[in-house]
Amino acid sequence: MALPPLNRMRPFEAAARLESFSMAAAELGMTQTAVSKQIAALERELGVSLFERRNRAVFLTDAGRRLGRVVSAALSDITAELAALQGRRRADELILHCQLCEAFYWLMPRLSGFHERHPGVELRVVSSLNPLTETSETFDVAMQTSGRASGSARLAFTAADDIFPVCAPSLVTQKTLPLDPRQVAAFPLLAHNIAPQDWTTWDDWFQTVDVKPSKRPRYVSFDSYPVALQAAVAGQGVALGWRRTTEGMIAEGKLIRPCEEKVERPTEISVYRGTSREPHSNTGQLIAWLEEELNA
Repeated sequence: MALPPLNRMRPFEAAARLESFSMAAAELGMTQTAVSKQIAALERELGVSLFERRNRAVFLTDAGRRLGRVVSAALSDITAELAALQGRRRADELILHCQLCEAFYWLMPRLSGFHERHPGVELRVVSSLNPLTETSETFDVAMQTSGRASGSARLAFTAADDIFPVCAPSLVTQKTLPLDPRQVAAFPLLAHNIAPQDWTTWDDWFQTVDVKPSKRPRYVSFDSYPVALQAAVAGQGVALGWRRTTEGMIAEGKLIRPCEEKVERPTEISVYRGTSREPHSNTGQLIAWLEEELNA
């Protein structure tokens, strides 16, 4: 069959990756109406629905997800080749896109182990506060919290994590430990607020451990989780701690767990393959190493 007009593919790829017509429009410098019309025309030409439209939101159909992977891979290949031609990425460079907290607190202390095992691999780590769908840079492997948007990236595996309150040792009287979660709620609760809220919140945590605070907690909000964690280290309140992110600071004595309750999340972390149809030759080695470390 004849190819649809290629000018339809860029709006479709952006909308499939972001699962949002409005975000695709903002990324491409188009109006939302123009993106919607291009995708509707593509659907008519193909004779299949690529998105479900529900309550002012859009969701990829199975056909849309399949086509999104193919188109995203093709555009990723083109982008990578252009970058290589312009000298922005060497052909032997393996790129790991990693959520900032995991990159700083979990990955960095372990990264020497990967280099020792694979001394000839040139690895570049790209960290970000934003979900995977908002990166414009090509990557071979990506790692982020499972609840965050991933677009058409291909899931390699998931790993477990635990979520529990953490605070500075100076914030509580040691002889009163462990605290009841209701006592934790009496301290300032340090929160990380983002839109959309794709991380576990304090309300989520209290509900999961089946605790209802006796009075409304006082929340102190931050726009990034690393800042909230540093506020906890400084003794400004209690933050939610992800085990893999906070275990180093707990071992160093910078943070403690004031109560024993925790929420176990068996698929909290997701590791993805990039969408390129010609992945870096060492992609499998990096994924295998991450899986081994995350399951240790």
